[in-house]
Amino acid sequence: MLGNFVFSNPTKLYFGEDSLKYLNEELPKYGKNVQLVYGRGSIRKNGIYHKVAAILKANGKNIVEDGGVMPNPTVEKLYQGCRIAKEGNVDLILAVGGGSCCDYAKAVSVSAHCKEDPWKKYYLDFEDVDPDTKIIPVGCVLTMAGTGSEMNGGAVITNHGSRLKIGHVFGDRVFPKFSILNPVFTYSLPRYQMAAGFYDILNHICEQYFSGEDDNTSDYLMEGLMRSLIHSSLIAIKNPEDYEARSNIMWTATWALNTLVAMGKSTDWMVHMLGQAVGAHTDATHGMTLSAVSLAYYRHIMPYGLEKFKRFAVNVWNVDPDGKTAREVAEEGLLAMEHWMEEIGVVMNIRELGVTEEMLAGLVESTLIMEGGYKVLTQEEILGIFKESM
Repeated sequence: MLGNFVFSNPTKLYFGEDSLKYLNEELPKYGKNVQLVYGRGSIRKNGIYHKVAAILKANGKNIVEDGGVMPNPTVEKLYQGCRIAKEGNVDLILAVGGGSCCDYAKAVSVSAHCKEDPWKKYYLDFEDVDPDTKIIPVGCVLTMAGTGSEMNGGAVITNHGSRLKIGHVFGDRVFPKFSILNPVFTYSLPRYQMAAGFYDILNHICEQYFSGEDDNTSDYLMEGLMRSLIHSSLIAIKNPEDYEARSNIMWTATWALNTLVAMGKSTDWMVHMLGQAVGAHTDATHGMTLSAVSLAYYRHIMPYGLEKFKRFAVNVWNVDPDGKTAREVAEEGLLAMEHWMEEIGVVMNIRELGVTEEMLAGLVESTLIMEGGYKVLTQEEILGIFKESM
């Protein structure tokens, strides 16, 4: 482990089939007005909304409705949520849904009482929350495994006007105060969204794994998480109601991005930057934008981090290294990853997401360049990766 770091995670998790009942333990800690954040109606159809609403009412809470959160929350929706929070004098924001709802709730929590334009302050200038800014506490009831947003400070917002999709990772004050994880709540998720979540989890781990060359405990943890995810995803894709598989996946998703495995790592995040550029232009499902660009990116940077890609092949994908060069082993690992991606049914190219040749220059302009991985990309390289991803 190289360098110095501080690890802190203030989120309290309740996990399992009976976890929703613990909402009764958390609600008394907050005031009367609860901003109930959810998506476009699926939680009403599957009954989760009514279960949560009943608990809120039993605890004497006033529900301030904030539905209609889209898969890629927009800056316009953020502004609307801020108005709802202020007009409702909200004491707690409760997100019931997947990562988009959790991200949106955290963005509203720091933006509602911000004296400046939150898009400019947090997403363009990447400023921290001012010490005197009131932050509305957030709780999450998770219905989709993938983003890890239930136990971190990340909040991604999309601005279609400027063709930008940007994430801000806030500090401990913005982490959800509590999150409720019931794997059964993920059963009704459509197969497409389920597969997108599976790939999002793997890519979160890869973004942290493919950095650094030291002997790092975090890498060993990540290899175990990836092996668990691969095993359980192949079971869940055939039987979405296999509780053991879905519970393992849900737990892996949380640990993939709750900051633990980033300790001692420089981290990469270029796949996310490439995928978020695609999402800003097409509004495509997040996990699928990542799957569509990943292989082209990893094959491009593999020579610069060859030993780690070889280790990835052997320790995660069980590639036999005997009699092979390091490059051959690494390439076989990426091929095994590609076969797994095809088996779970993720999107393998950006054309399928609506990208055309005419959009490529705009995608390059929308891609933020990160410096933590094995290669800092030039704009020409980014264009080449997008072309390879077509």
